[in-house]
This record gives sequence, C-alpha cells and structure tokens, in this order.
Amino acid sequence: MAVQTTADDLWIAIRREVEAAVVADRFLEASAAFILDQGDLGGALAFLIGRAICRSEADRAQFMRTAREAFAAEPALVEAAAIDLTAIVRRDPAITGLLIPLLNFKGYVALQAWRVTNWLWRHDRPDLALLMHSAAADQLQISIHPSARIGTAVFLDHGTGIIIGALASVGDEVTILQNVTIARHQDDPRHAPTIGRGVLLSAGATLIGRLSVGDFAKVGAGALVTSDVPAGCTAVGVPARLTNCAEASAPGA
Repeated sequence: MAVQTTADDLWIAIRREVEAAVVADRFLEASAAFILDQGDLGGALAFLIGRAICRSEADRAQFMRTAREAFAAEPALVEAAAIDLTAIVRRDPAITGLLIPLLNFKGYVALQAWRVTNWLWRHDRPDLALLMHSAAADQLQISIHPSARIGTAVFLDHGTGIIIGALASVGDEVTILQNVTIARHQDDPRHAPTIGRGVLLSAGATLIGRLSVGDFAKVGAGALVTSDVPAGCTAVGVPARLTNCAEASAPGA
C-alpha cells in the first residue's frame, strides 16, 4: 500500500479508513469512531496516549493535555509519528492499512508517548516526563527512558518487554522486536548503546554498555552484545560473535 508520510495526508487517509470500517462493522464504533471527533492526527494521538497509559481518569486527562501541548509546540513530533506509522505499513506484510496499527499496535503508541516524554525532558520538566514514562511502562510493558534519542520510521514490533534505557540512541528505520534491552553498563553509566540506521534487533537481544551497531546491521534472537557491531554485519550468540560481514569487517568475526 502506497501512502504519503505527511501528517495531513495520513489524517485524511485514516479518517476514510475509519468511515469505511464503521460501515462494515458497527462494533468498531466504540473503538475507532473517536477519531472522527478529532481535528487532526495530533489530537487522535493524544487521545490514544491518554487511553493507553492512564492509571486513573485524572491521569488520563493530564496525559492527553500534555500530549496536545507537546504536539502544538513541536509539530515535528506529529510528523515523526506519521513517518513511524507509514513505516509499519511498509515493513509489516500482514498490514494493509493505517487504522489497524494506529489502534492496536502498542509499540506504536508507546513510541509516540516517548516522543512526548522526550519533549518534556528537553524542556526541563523531568518529573512529568518520568511520570508518563512510568505509566507507559506499567500499562504497555515497554520502557523507553525520556532521555533516549530515537529517530523516525522506527518499528517496535510486538513490543512487549522492550527496554530502551537512559542515553541510548536509536537511528532511523530501526526495527526492534519483543524483549529487547538497550541499556548502559552499571560500571559506565554515562554511555549507552548507539544503534545505527536500518538495524534489526531480533527478539530477546540484549545490548549493554558503550557500543555501536552500524547501519543495516542485524542482531540475532537472544544475542548478548557488549562490543561494536560493524555496519552490515550480523551478531549472534552469547556472547555475540560476528557473521555475514564484508571482508573488510571480518577481523572482528
């Protein structure tokens, strides 16, 4: 399915999908029709974030207001969300539209909640940032520290058990499967992993400490990575060893 990546274009397409879905199955009115009451993609995202991570009605209203504030102050956050949603449609062969991942993929909602907490963190509001972070971790089983740095077109597939710790950096077009940990080493709390563009982190992978994973590298399921993975290589095993590297990168294999 070819879709545009601007927030305005996606919003038009999403509304059309909602209208068609509700006509096809009235049961979807309860879960999807709220979108038709929103003025734009930012409003819909704020509603989804509040609904997904709320612990109480008061928290829900607070988180919605905070998300709306962030999206109004920094429209690039909504554009990033549009790119993220497009990336899911492009990379998940089971998905043929925008509405299903928007409503049902908790990894997507967790990532947009992180964009709000990161905005709060960057604007010297750490207490609220950490409150939202805690709520998202509790409700979605995905923990992304507000100080992490994450690009666009990022896909948290399945999502459950993902931990992206403080100071970690994740590049554009990265795919992260369930139960992945990206975190600092307790002996070096000032440095966290840096993940390059187009990287695949398979289920159960753990990346710890001062290391970098180069562009388009892959980390296999269950691998334990504690040192650099060159661009294009695959890291597998515990501890991880390098495979499928270009000859120039082979000495570390």
